[in-house]
Amino acid sequence: MATLHCLLCGDFDLGEEAQWRQALAAAAPQARWLNLVEARADPSAVQAALVANPPPGSLQGLPGLRLIQSLWAGVDKLLADPGLPADVPVARMVDPAMNAAMAETALWATLSLQRGFFTYAANQRAGLWRTHAQRRAQDLRVLVLGQGQMGGTAAAALARQGYQVQGWRRDGTPLAPLLATSDVVVNLLPLTAETRGLVDARFFAALPRGAGFVNLARGAHVVDADLLAALASGQLGHAVLDVFHTEPLPAGHPFWQHPQVTMLPHAAAFTDPRSAAAVAMANVQAAIAGAPIAHRVDPGRGY
Repeated sequence: MATLHCLLCGDFDLGEEAQWRQALAAAAPQARWLNLVEARADPSAVQAALVANPPPGSLQGLPGLRLIQSLWAGVDKLLADPGLPADVPVARMVDPAMNAAMAETALWATLSLQRGFFTYAANQRAGLWRTHAQRRAQDLRVLVLGQGQMGGTAAAALARQGYQVQGWRRDGTPLAPLLATSDVVVNLLPLTAETRGLVDARFFAALPRGAGFVNLARGAHVVDADLLAALASGQLGHAVLDVFHTEPLPAGHPFWQHPQVTMLPHAAAFTDPRSAAAVAMANVQAAIAGAPIAHRVDPGRGY
């Protein structure tokens, strides 16, 4: 089998790139993995680029490039690169293990809001022994924003737990009536021009008073000042936030010490190289063979 020449580059954490190299080598023993320096030494040889938020402009000048495969589910930063080759298809990562992990986080957050576990945690810190009413899952109405792979998997997991689940996507269906009948909203929308700033004062005002909000998508979906105002007024009861406008969240930001905010450090679900490597390499093989590419991104839609 002919050798594949693939570029691997991106914003990896310590040790993360080594994990990817090991998993990709197992998935495609015939591939030669290049870094940016090696790719620039022989740019015409590079057939595919497997990336995780690569440096802007790094994918230019690779005439043999047949596919840009994101190793992350979100592609908003990748598509924002003005140097992204317009004639090369881009595919986003759909990792079954990551979908399952995201569903687990959505379930944990919703269950904690249902049972008041965040309140119990605050009571523990305050030294208070205090109970409150116990709600049933079947009494909680949950709205999942986004009905793609992650949103659909999360919605199915929540429904199996017994919650009343509704889903919403940007297909023209009015959002406000669904918000009005939702005790918890879980955001798993892609970030596009249309969804940026979607979660604002009008969004919170449409919810029943005291509802919960769980953001597992992108920080830019939310107008932070409006979220803080909704918490202060009691219109919003509690927010679970995994993503933020600036990451890491700056020291001194109100979210850090807010009693009605539970934070995660963008850790709701990671791409698992053990399963995602096979997904990525199947797409690379398809691109080289001229076959259809799975989960191809539509730049016009932003995902």
